[in-house]
Amino acid sequence: MRKFFQEIKADLKFRSAGPGQKLSEPARVPKEKPKAEAAPKPRQGPTDEAQMAAAAALARMELKPKAKPPSSQGAIKNQVRKELMAEAAASEKGVFADQEDPAFSDKEGAAEPSVSGVYFICPLTSAVVRKDEKEKHIREAIQSYFSVDPVAASIMEIHTFNKDREKVRVGVETMAKYLDNIYLHPEEEKYRKIKLQNKVFQERINCLEGIHRFFQSVGFETKTLPVPGQGKIFKYTTEEYYVLKEEMLAKLEDLKDYKEQLLSCEPLRLQLDRQLCVFKPSPEAARFELPNDFYNLTAEEIKREQRLRTEAVEKASMLRTRAMREKEEQREMRKYNYTLLRVRFPDGYLLQGTFYAREPVSVLYNFVREALRDNWLPFELLGPGGLKLTDENLAFNECGLVPSALLTLSWDAAVMSDIEAAGQEQPASPLKPELLSHVQTLS
Repeated sequence: MRKFFQEIKADLKFRSAGPGQKLSEPARVPKEKPKAEAAPKPRQGPTDEAQMAAAAALARMELKPKAKPPSSQGAIKNQVRKELMAEAAASEKGVFADQEDPAFSDKEGAAEPSVSGVYFICPLTSAVVRKDEKEKHIREAIQSYFSVDPVAASIMEIHTFNKDREKVRVGVETMAKYLDNIYLHPEEEKYRKIKLQNKVFQERINCLEGIHRFFQSVGFETKTLPVPGQGKIFKYTTEEYYVLKEEMLAKLEDLKDYKEQLLSCEPLRLQLDRQLCVFKPSPEAARFELPNDFYNLTAEEIKREQRLRTEAVEKASMLRTRAMREKEEQREMRKYNYTLLRVRFPDGYLLQGTFYAREPVSVLYNFVREALRDNWLPFELLGPGGLKLTDENLAFNECGLVPSALLTLSWDAAVMSDIEAAGQEQPASPLKPELLSHVQTLS
């Protein structure tokens, strides 16, 4: 950029030079000057105001510590590419290159995290597992469940490990049809055999993980059977089939049950552990030190963030309205998967929990209500700045409550006045005694 303005300055000197002055560059003249042609008029130099404006612009550029960012589309894209590559490299270590949040600092003496990480509860084993151990634990839990209920375990495999929900729906409905045909027509032998090389079976069912264990667990076995061949030489060939065992004909109601389970099952999902904590009143209530689990994004999420950042840079030169800016701010908030929330009670005690960033505010109201000694008491929650959270359908990231926030609980004034007028004695804290027995000090 400095070179660009130096060229402008040189050009100004060239243009302002008079007829008798020495030019900074050799004047270009024709090889042969016709005698009859009149002498060309000298160029008019720029006005004093133009020269002063150019000089001021050059002076400003000299004072700036950094060059002006490139404005061409090609230069912008190159800059974006460099930034995204740096971010992708940093994200592999669990840190974004441009993140300046204290939670990302590895400086000595850094404050201890407010929570040690994000944890989940397995509905099968009741075990609490870390975020990065979720997938491994789900597989191990389902595998262990085969010893308890092999049919249910195989159905969970089908619904949990096949990510394409449309393929799962089509495959499950086809398998249910097989079982339904047997239940409705037990005397028909053709319905008790499923050819594995059948086109429908191959396209809709064989592509799903867990289906073979399902067929085996509901009473099918693999058999190689002869089928009529084509041509004069080979009158018969063989094909592999799933064939229902004879003893299953006496358990047709079980087959009907398996079909219902197959159609109604949902993927096995670990539940987010709220990590409920109660803290004594503390001046550090609004200070949060979050672990990397709150910021780390999956490969899919990183790609989405890179795409959004690319779009943002390419649109940087556009005139944005307030609505457009707010929309971009909302989009920025969506990159957080979790949020750590604290609710401060009138007595100063703090209730803390971990939530998904996209959960509705109503979840927080229920979380607080379940912690109260008298859960019928009406209250409202105030966000940062005293904003009332009246729309309980809004998600936390839509309210600006990510990746952490301190909220304040306010009792219904009319109800509290009635309680005082009735002379009812109020407990020292509205929280349940079992929670207060494990109260902690906020560090």
